[in-house]
Amino acid sequence: MESSAQRWEMVVAMPETAGAGPRRTGPANLKAMAAQEIRRRVFSGRLRPGAKIDQDALADELGISKLPIREALITLDHEGVVEHIARRGAFVARMTRDDIRDHFRVFGLVSGLAAERAAKNLSPASLQALADHAERMEAEPDPAAKERLNFEFHRRINYAADSRRLVSLLGMLSKTVSHGFYEAHEDWSGKADDDHRLILNALAARSPARARTLVEKHFAEAGERAVALLEKQGFWDH
Repeated sequence: MESSAQRWEMVVAMPETAGAGPRRTGPANLKAMAAQEIRRRVFSGRLRPGAKIDQDALADELGISKLPIREALITLDHEGVVEHIARRGAFVARMTRDDIRDHFRVFGLVSGLAAERAAKNLSPASLQALADHAERMEAEPDPAAKERLNFEFHRRINYAADSRRLVSLLGMLSKTVSHGFYEAHEDWSGKADDDHRLILNALAARSPARARTLVEKHFAEAGERAVALLEKQGFWDH
């Protein structure tokens, strides 16, 4: 059986999006991966609001030093996921249901704007490549692999917007969205595949307004599912 450290080494080496190339295990990347792991635990309900984050235990479990953990917690404090209390440590922030919904809706609004631009810019060859990618995603049985394909699907649309500003904003926002969605939400896979087909149809029809609306709806519904899962897990129970 793999140790926590071995699993962590595999995660660090994995690309953030398909085709992005392997990650290096430098300080900045360890910080980013530590932040993503803490987000995953929070948004999966494993860490509850008000829970203290044991930095020593987390560092030991992930097989890294405490420095990237501390730096990750500073980043998460700025995001509103973590709250630092003087002389007491770092705690999971007491987020509301609307905080979770807003988290996904904001990402959806910017992604929708990118899709609106992409509907005008995507070449026939790029549209076909996107459709082929969607087919591979539909056929993929592994949730982790499916999630990587999902990131690549949206990344292709985002880059087709041909806007450095939008791509930059989406790059920052994507870092605050927890990975593991396809593993935590077992019923999301089929819904996401259906949504992607509708988005593809809108892009192929050169319908910017519809592409934007569908992408915004896609992310908003993901937020609602995230809220429902956290409620089921007792995230807001006192």
